[in-house]
Amino acid sequence: MSRARAGDSRIAAILGPTNTGKTHLALERMMAHSTGVFGLPLRLLARELYDKVVKAKGSAAVALITGEEKIVPPTARFFLCTVEAMPLNMRPAFLAIDEIQLAADPERGHIFTDRLLHARGTAETLFLGSTTMRPILRHLIPEAEIEERERFSVLTYAGAKKLTKLPRRSAIVAFSSEDVYSIAELVRRQRGGAAVVMGALSPRTRNAQVELYQSGEVDFLIATDAIGMGLNMDVDHVAFASFSKFDGRKRRQLFPHEIGQIAGRAGRFRSDGTFGQTADARPLDTDIIERVENHTFEPVRKLTWRETQLDLRSLDTLRRSLNQPSPDPVLERVRNAADEHVLDLVSRDSDIRERAAARDGTARLWDVCRTPDFRKSSPEEHARLVSTLYMHLTSAKGYLPDSWLDAQLTRLAKTAGDVDALAQRLAYVRTWSYAAHRKDWTKDPEYWTSRTREVEDQLSDALHERLTARFIDRRTSALMKGLREKTDLQSGLNRLGEVTVEGHFVGRLNGLSFEADAAGEPLARRAVANAAMKAVRPEVNRLLSQLSQADDAELALGEDGLLNWKDDPVGRLKAGGDPFTPGVDLIGGELGSSELIAQAEKRLMTFAAEQAVTRLEPLLDMRKALKEEGRLDGLARGVAYQLVENFGAMSRAKLADELSALSVPERQSLRRAGVRIGEHAVFMPALLKPG
Repeated sequence: MSRARAGDSRIAAILGPTNTGKTHLALERMMAHSTGVFGLPLRLLARELYDKVVKAKGSAAVALITGEEKIVPPTARFFLCTVEAMPLNMRPAFLAIDEIQLAADPERGHIFTDRLLHARGTAETLFLGSTTMRPILRHLIPEAEIEERERFSVLTYAGAKKLTKLPRRSAIVAFSSEDVYSIAELVRRQRGGAAVVMGALSPRTRNAQVELYQSGEVDFLIATDAIGMGLNMDVDHVAFASFSKFDGRKRRQLFPHEIGQIAGRAGRFRSDGTFGQTADARPLDTDIIERVENHTFEPVRKLTWRETQLDLRSLDTLRRSLNQPSPDPVLERVRNAADEHVLDLVSRDSDIRERAAARDGTARLWDVCRTPDFRKSSPEEHARLVSTLYMHLTSAKGYLPDSWLDAQLTRLAKTAGDVDALAQRLAYVRTWSYAAHRKDWTKDPEYWTSRTREVEDQLSDALHERLTARFIDRRTSALMKGLREKTDLQSGLNRLGEVTVEGHFVGRLNGLSFEADAAGEPLARRAVANAAMKAVRPEVNRLLSQLSQADDAELALGEDGLLNWKDDPVGRLKAGGDPFTPGVDLIGGELGSSELIAQAEKRLMTFAAEQAVTRLEPLLDMRKALKEEGRLDGLARGVAYQLVENFGAMSRAKLADELSALSVPERQSLRRAGVRIGEHAVFMPALLKPG
């Protein structure tokens, strides 16, 4: 990449808030040239744009270069890179740097500043970023054409909302993995689930999580401020769970422009967006709200800078060149740079100083000191790792030992464990991915890049599974999505009566009674109940229809007064107008239509009446005898009437007066009618049969 003089190419700055199409424009411009390099602030964003260009130009024409990932086909013409990993020895026709306002960042800013000052395309150079960069760009690159773009949609402050009241398609922003996880857990319980996006995730895990959100399987995204750096997602509302963050040195309040950068992710293209706060975040000042809504922030007045033309002959000359004063008052020397701090720590070791004094030893040491601390360990611990790497690289073999690298990766290639354990292993693997992609650090770079990618993919898939299992109630999410979209939910019923909706168990049908699965949070239970109302009703209606046409052989009356169909209780006898026309209460069936319920009840009542006639035939004969003259006369008629009223059996004591007054012919007529007068009861033996 040429460090061109002014006038060697067209230089332009496309400035504006989020959702102005800056990145899309630059991508189109790059693909219109023969070659191009696009520097981006995040590995995740570089991967996202790489995938887009591959679709347009084919994989053979596109390269991806980040600290931990390099895909560089021999015929590559378009390079998507993190800003730190941009190849500096190319002369592309087109060059672009995204989020150029990061040149003011206290940690990474000096890299962006270097690219701003020196990196150029031979035909066209574009700098993309916030309008806050306009004055300083005009000062540093007066020949640059500056174009300001308006946001496609309106961004409006929506105030504070409880997590349970946040609108669908919301992104909730927190600033630590602990906060992201705790909020995601709460959203799972209250709203069914959430996807998780953090800068520390691998692209594979991040893409899988985003797909859960983009597909609508979940309606909420819990993220760090990584979403502020151009990651494209369909977000309608951004809710801040906090307005403070730890910036690597101290915890501080977000600057208004940082709030604007993150909040601006709400609303895509012509769709308006809103932002606000949730959880324990304090309300924003009206001044900040106005600035965010109108995209008016204080201009950037200083950029972070460091000399890049380094004298690598010795440690002393390296330090002197690093400490060169800036050439312009607006360029402020980087403070507390991590790589310089590591250099100071490791060079206290006499063995390292001795090796650094050898030919090219200082250049190699500085190269190793710039290894990013993916593990987020202490400076001393990271310095120990750097020392180990340097000692291996300056040994007689000059490479990282295969056996040592293999041991590191074997120790990490374990997919067991929880979210935190897997995330930590992934962070460690990123170090070895970085080392594997340095072509002069290993004896067989192709093998080690493949090996580290394999381990990273395994851990990424496992982490995605754990995140999904921990933060998404898939059954609740699927049911809520189906209900919301009012689609025909796919329901099923197996021979055990287990009901599934969209493949998820939601309860059991016992006869006509649906027992919803009560497992889970209140939201899960409500989702199951609502899904049952929608998906189980057709099944209940089908069963009611079958019941209304059931043969007598399919129905049975139990001794407990329950009417059974296919071995399941579907009705219960109740008192009717007389013993031979009992009433029936339907058991279950509430989800069915009223018409089918009435038909099923009628069928059960008909069956019950038939059973009454069959089973109470002796009693029915007795009632007929009462109506026929000459069969039962006098007191015998009165005794028979009371027996009919009492279903053929009475205590003898209750009939004592009538029995004592019975004549012999009257007793004989009762016996002929099937009545027996026992010592304790008057009864009809025919009614004592099991039926």
